[in-house]
Amino acid sequence: MLYDNHGRQISYLRLAVTDRCNLRCFYCMPEEGIRYVDREDLMSYEEMERIARLLAPLGVDKLRITGGEPFVRKDILEFFERLSRIEGLKKINLTTNGTLTAGHVQDLQRLGIHSVNLSLDTLDRERFLQITRRDAFDKVMTTLDELLGHGIPTKINAVVMEGKNIDDLVPMVELTRRHPVDVRFIEEMPFNGQGAHYAHLAWDHRRILAHLQEHFPAIAKVPDPPFSTSRNYRVPGFLGSVGIIAAYSRTFCGSCNRIRITPQGMLKTCLYDDGVFNVRDLIRHGASDEQLRAAFLDALANRARDGFEAENRRRPVQESMSTIGG
Repeated sequence: MLYDNHGRQISYLRLAVTDRCNLRCFYCMPEEGIRYVDREDLMSYEEMERIARLLAPLGVDKLRITGGEPFVRKDILEFFERLSRIEGLKKINLTTNGTLTAGHVQDLQRLGIHSVNLSLDTLDRERFLQITRRDAFDKVMTTLDELLGHGIPTKINAVVMEGKNIDDLVPMVELTRRHPVDVRFIEEMPFNGQGAHYAHLAWDHRRILAHLQEHFPAIAKVPDPPFSTSRNYRVPGFLGSVGIIAAYSRTFCGSCNRIRITPQGMLKTCLYDDGVFNVRDLIRHGASDEQLRAAFLDALANRARDGFEAENRRRPVQESMSTIGG
C-alpha cells in the first residue's frame, strides 16, 4: 500500500488527460487562453493506462479523469473502456464542464462510470456567459438532465465568486429539493493562469455556510464520507445534499488520500505544490515498473503536511487550473 510520510494512505488518483478546454472561465484561465502543451508532450493513453495498472495493486482503487475538459480529447470513451478492465480499480469518476458530454451519458453508464462532477457555477444563462465567456449554457443543462435521467450519481461543482454568482447560491440549493444531486460550493483559488493572489478571500467556507443558513434555517450537518474534502449538509425533506469545500482555506488536508498527475505527466502530491517528478519522462526513458513504483514511494516519503507547507516550498502560483486537473 502507498502511504506518505505523515501516515496517510493514498488511494485516489486524479488523472488529467488534457489541458485543453473549450470554455474560458475567468477564475481558471485568461480570456485569451493559455499556451497549450504540444500534443506529443501529452501523456498517451497507453502511458496513462500503465500508471493506473501500476498503482491499482498498491491500493489506488479510485480514479478521477479530469482536464481541461476530457471530452475535447479524441477517443476518450475508448480510454474509459480500457480503464474499466483494470483489476483493483473500483471507482472511475469523471469531471466535466458538460458542454460536450450530452449524447455520451448512456455510454458512461454502460462503461460503469461511478459518478460525474459537473462544473457549473450558475443557473443563469447571462451569468454563465459572463463567467465562462462562452454561450454554452443549454448544452450543460442538457447534460445535467441526461445524467439525472440515467441515474448517474452527480455532483455540481460551483466556485463561489464575489460579484459574480452569489445570487446563484440559493437557487443551487433549491436544485436539491427535487433532484438527488449533490451541490458543492468551492472557495475560489488562485489557479487562474495569471498568478493573481488575493490577500483576503471574501467568500470563505464560513461565510458561505452563514449565507445558506440565513436562507435555509433548517439546513443540518450530515456525516462526511471518509477522506471527504467537503463538509456536507442537507435541508430536511430535500432529495439532494449540499457540500462546502474549503479549497483555499485548506481545512481538510489532514486526511488527504489523493495525488494528481498533470496532462504532461507531472506528479503533484498536493494541489498547491510545484510538481515532484515527471512520470511520463521516466516511462519514455525506459523505466521498469519497479523503478516507477520506487519513484512514487520516494515522492510520498517527502510529502508536504498540508497545502500551506506545499505552497511555501514553491514559487508563486502561476498555473491555470486546466493544466493541473483541479
